[in-house]
Amino acid sequence: MAPLTYKDAGVDLDSYRDAMQRLPSLLRRTHGPRVMDLPGGFAGLFRLNPGSRLLGRAYRDPVLVAGSDGVGTKVKVAAAAGRFDTVGIDLVAMCVNDCLCLGAEPLLFLDYIARGADNPPLIADLVSGISDGCLQADTALLGGETAIMPDLYSGDDFDMAGFCVGVVERKRLIDGQAISPGDVLLGLASSGLHANGYSLVRKAVFESAGLGVDDRVESLETTVADLLLTPTRIYTRALRKVMQRYRVKKVVHGMAHITGGGLQDNLQRVLPHGCRAVVESGSWPVPEVFDWIAELGEVETDEMYRVFNMGVGFVLVLDPYYAESAQRRLEETGMTSWVIGRIEAGKTGVERTGDQKTGS
Repeated sequence: MAPLTYKDAGVDLDSYRDAMQRLPSLLRRTHGPRVMDLPGGFAGLFRLNPGSRLLGRAYRDPVLVAGSDGVGTKVKVAAAAGRFDTVGIDLVAMCVNDCLCLGAEPLLFLDYIARGADNPPLIADLVSGISDGCLQADTALLGGETAIMPDLYSGDDFDMAGFCVGVVERKRLIDGQAISPGDVLLGLASSGLHANGYSLVRKAVFESAGLGVDDRVESLETTVADLLLTPTRIYTRALRKVMQRYRVKKVVHGMAHITGGGLQDNLQRVLPHGCRAVVESGSWPVPEVFDWIAELGEVETDEMYRVFNMGVGFVLVLDPYYAESAQRRLEETGMTSWVIGRIEAGKTGVERTGDQKTGS
């Protein structure tokens, strides 16, 4: 019997090396002066400069903020479509947007990609998307890991995870404790489905309706793949515009990234004791993609709101006096927003009012 090699076990080191050689330029394009050059290093270096600026302020008592996430079964849609250059943006968005909820400036990002076989062009596409997301988030892609595990993944199956580290001045930390009755909920527009609820999306679209990724959705003038692979919106620059405007006065009292669990579960995470959020259905336009999903799967309205963002990807809880001013700042970045509700005194929780419907 011939001696076994790693390639015999399903891992081609030459192909792996080829894949890795494609990646350094994708990392470097995201680097600023705080990333320290370390060719061939086992880890990345980032200089937390006390003289640098945080949302227009110098670091005096910095607190590091860290978050990790993935993109769920949206990767299966990417694999079915053979399109791998957008889910990396989703990965960055899911992690960065979580860190933004605490008022943090995202500093650096790390990724983890797992596949069953080496495929240098595919891996380069995935990392290219991550790099694009980091540019949108103004954060440095510092490094990552690509694991080839043929016994765990087959065919074009893959998974990915991301890790974001940010920083916030301690006295500017936004943890929701300043939320009080009378505050308003300012909803920021999502780009669509984002990266949550895709197990339900895939069941409705591919199983119930029998559609394929290349089929055209005439009512929305696009294809299934284009619709389902629209990248998650990253809110870094929009939020920075608001934070820079209010450097002294603490106007924003809480923030929530609307992911799995919808408005109800994610708003509840930031509410202090004795405060309840009232979300007014009908105060913003629900994008047609949600009506389409609800109709294909005969999904009830309450279930849609439990699973999806329904057009609101991020929420600011703020002093009502500054709501219009904040909206003007957001509009300057191209961000659409709406006052979608309010904070009242009462048992901690979230109530949705109105009769906004989805589907037929």
